[in-house]
Amino acid sequence: QVQLVESGGGLVQPGGSLRLSCAASGSMFSLNAMGWYRQAPGKQRELVARISADGTAHHVDSVKGRFAVSRDNAKNTLYLQMDSLKPEDTAVYYCNAEVWLTPYDTTRIYWGQGTQVTVSS
Repeated sequence: QVQLVESGGGLVQPGGSLRLSCAASGSMFSLNAMGWYRQAPGKQRELVARISADGTAHHVDSVKGRFAVSRDNAKNTLYLQMDSLKPEDTAVYYCNAEVWLTPYDTTRIYWGQGTQVTVSS
């Protein structure tokens, strides 16, 4: 069973910074693309940033220049550095991973439990 555990959320003032982490554990053959999503109250879950196994990163326009996604493949850990935070960044942030459990497996999608980020003065 693959588990994703997020950490690093909290309350921060506008303009502040937070760094989220997502550690993947369990038996898996390959940990492929990983991503951060967020869901604000009353809104649908949306993509924030995504990074492939080779480190190719994609950020949505609303966070470009403020957020940076990265990963440490040796530690099976995904990060999201969030700077210049705005109140509209307030949401529950979820990590997501595409995994092959065996060499001939189909891609399986796993989600973390989420971590709350609140940006408020």
